[in-house]
Amino acid sequence: MNPVRKQKSKQSFNNPKLRRKQLEFSNGVKIGKVEKYIKEKIKKEGAILSILIDPCDYPSIESAIETAETAFLSGADLISVGGSIGAQGKLLDNVIQGIKKKVKCPVTLFPGNIATISPYADAIYFMSLLNSRNPYWLSLAQTLSAPLIKKMGIETLPMGYILVEPGGTAGWVGDANLVPRDKPKIAAALALAGEMLGQRIIYTDAGSAAFAPIPTEIVSAVKRAISVPYLVGGGIKTPEQAGKIVKAGADWIQVGTVAEKAKNVKKVVRELLKAIKAKRKEK
Repeated sequence: MNPVRKQKSKQSFNNPKLRRKQLEFSNGVKIGKVEKYIKEKIKKEGAILSILIDPCDYPSIESAIETAETAFLSGADLISVGGSIGAQGKLLDNVIQGIKKKVKCPVTLFPGNIATISPYADAIYFMSLLNSRNPYWLSLAQTLSAPLIKKMGIETLPMGYILVEPGGTAGWVGDANLVPRDKPKIAAALALAGEMLGQRIIYTDAGSAAFAPIPTEIVSAVKRAISVPYLVGGGIKTPEQAGKIVKAGADWIQVGTVAEKAKNVKKVVRELLKAIKAKRKEK
């Protein structure tokens, strides 16, 4: 090897400015504003909270928008919109447009399928269901939706999605080989594989309205295995549960059902944030 070329290569690798520039791209996909926002928030605050709004679970568009607005005003870092069945078309567009008029944080898509796409969203969870038995959820849905997402100019958040027992509707729709709740090593191996495949966020989910959140043993095992931001959702109903999950290693908590069913959304979100903030300091 040419010694001059070798020296230049070494200098480039050790150059902080060049490294920062290289980090702006990963696997050919530019890191966008929402992903930067998420990473900076996690770095600054230790953990973040997102609220999932499934328009199909609300009695009206107005009530879905109101919950999102109240959650944002109460301190939520991110609003995500979508669901496993039915969140699409005009309903999806109208809810996202309404929410964006009321909040200043990013509004992202949580897609249940290729129809859960809206040009009004700031970003989309571009997920591969890593433990699905069906190749459709591993790569075909992504292949079918990628051209439209690019045409619409929606930022993608490359995400390895892992469903843990009980899995909820997402588990049934996604034909998932659910991770047993007492098998943290399986979850950790799936998460590591996702990161090695280029996923820049790992998301473990127990499914909507799960009887209990993901065990902290799984959260700890996954966190030890990966170096990318780690999102945990499903079955989180109390501030204590959210706090324990953050303490175990989660960088990001997502809740949906607890906000949807709350009589006082402001109180619920603030209590969740208080618990998360307390455990951030212990991480």
